[in-house]
Amino acid sequence: MENNKALVGMSGGVDSSVAAYLMLRQGYDCTGVTMRLYDSPTEESTCCSLDDVEDARAVATRLGIRHYTFNFTEDFDRQVIQKFVSSYEQGLTPNPCIDCNRYLKFDRLLRRAQELGCHWVASGHYARIRQENGRYLLYKAADSAKDQTYFLACLNQEQLSHIQFPLGDLTKTQVREIAAENGFVNARKRDSQDICFVPDGDYGAFLQRYTGKVFPEGDFLNLQGQVVGRHRGAACSTKGQRKGRGLAMGEPVYVCAKDMAKNTVTVGPNPALISPSLRANDWNWYPFPELTQPMRVTAKTRHSQFEQAATVYPEENGFARVEFDQPQRAVTPGQAVVLYDGDVVVGGGTISE
Repeated sequence: MENNKALVGMSGGVDSSVAAYLMLRQGYDCTGVTMRLYDSPTEESTCCSLDDVEDARAVATRLGIRHYTFNFTEDFDRQVIQKFVSSYEQGLTPNPCIDCNRYLKFDRLLRRAQELGCHWVASGHYARIRQENGRYLLYKAADSAKDQTYFLACLNQEQLSHIQFPLGDLTKTQVREIAAENGFVNARKRDSQDICFVPDGDYGAFLQRYTGKVFPEGDFLNLQGQVVGRHRGAACSTKGQRKGRGLAMGEPVYVCAKDMAKNTVTVGPNPALISPSLRANDWNWYPFPELTQPMRVTAKTRHSQFEQAATVYPEENGFARVEFDQPQRAVTPGQAVVLYDGDVVVGGGTISE
């Protein structure tokens, strides 16, 4: 395996196209690859479309590099979509974009790269990797508005040792300028925002289509356990989601809890969503192999959230507890919590409670 050979994930978007260009300029022997992950029955998918494949191929041709399309739809279905469905059925709120990074983009693709004799996998993600004191560290991107470390904090040391993020030091504006200067067909292409297999954002409808199930109606309960209305399936509700239509409670109410066994959804006012702390497992630590003592950090429980000051405490069996300086809203089991020390990612885990 030669260390200058790189497989570049090219989605058809501007970011991955510029990543391929930059890798080529740095002297790497590049091969572009587009992963076919999902076949949309309605052609509404926001990625993996035939147009995306053609855009990626057009850029690869312009750069003079090989381009292949890999069909990973079975892997994606098994490791991302089925997990997504199972999590909702268990009352959790999953993050499929993180699972796609963990299992497809930087595991399945990396293994395919190694089979082809490529040492590196490169992508258009906005983040930076540095090696310090024998550890691979994940750093925030220079463009804070585009930073994607929240979605990448699942990557382990072995994976990071074979990954490159060429856009980490650039802004989105600079990336688009490079694409335009080089005549890329996607220089002005809009960014994808939605989950590729739920482009309309209607998770409940997707769950019913995918499983063939009709999720049974059940009771909405208030915080005192009194029935205040009927829901159309507990699996389709997410903590923090506003519920008001058909619920005459005199004030806006939000999903506060679900009991999947009893098929009930508890709703309450905004203050009922406030949590002083959380517990998480499935941790991936960066500056050290494991957390052995309390540490001051900042924390995010959603990608769009501003970092919040907190202290993380190690617990038994791979768990850790995060206590916030200021209680936080809608901390949701199944979602990721990512911890930072300045620009360095300290670790990422999955919220359990």
